[in-house]
Amino acid sequence: MEWLASPELWVAFLTLTALEIVLGIDNIIFISILVSRLPKAQQPKARFFGLALAMGTRILLLLSISWVMRLTTDLFQVFGEGFSGRDLILFFGGLFLLFKSTAEIYHSLEGEEEAQGTGGKAYGFMGIIVQIAIIDIVFSLDSVITAVGLVDNVPVMVAAIVISVIVMMLSAGTISDFIDKHPSLKMLALSFLIVVGTVLIAEAFDVHVPKGYVYFAMAFSLAVEAVNIRLRTARARARKEELESVHLRKGSPD
Repeated sequence: MEWLASPELWVAFLTLTALEIVLGIDNIIFISILVSRLPKAQQPKARFFGLALAMGTRILLLLSISWVMRLTTDLFQVFGEGFSGRDLILFFGGLFLLFKSTAEIYHSLEGEEEAQGTGGKAYGFMGIIVQIAIIDIVFSLDSVITAVGLVDNVPVMVAAIVISVIVMMLSAGTISDFIDKHPSLKMLALSFLIVVGTVLIAEAFDVHVPKGYVYFAMAFSLAVEAVNIRLRTARARARKEELESVHLRKGSPD
């Protein structure tokens, strides 16, 4: 426990915790959108299990860190391009994210009845958990490799992951409810997940895209959408007050 008295490790712990929360944003968005397909009573339980699964996956990967680092060794080559286990996980994880995000956009545009009429399927609780587990592996791998690059103390990394996941658990319900109340924000979140999926595929081919650019674009888009939401709310309130005023004038005696 000597690390408790080390300022350097405390700085690393706080930095890594903040970074884990930022890297977990796309995971929260994906989980929030998936669990929105479940009945309201099951959504909190699904969010809890999904994030607990993410925490467990990251801790297990940390405890098997030597195996994780071997994933960066090339397994085979195609046209002179080497592919490692990490590349394959990122590639297929990115494809899965692209597929799910595109399917959710189609579902949102066509509506529940149309989706069912064209063969769409509403997944049950376990189906949602399985999908969350698949994408958790991809996001957890990226998160663990980032953590290893910053800190070489496993207890510090585990503590940072636990704290970051607890923060995400506390905020996931609010984020999910906010996304559900604003359909335009849900479409923006799905578009963001498509970008993340594309970045994962690019990373699989050793094309590095700084995630700072992606998160900045997302933050800017969210700021613009927040202004639009405030504007629509103000217009709806003004319209409601105008209608009430007209109704009162018509109901008043001459």
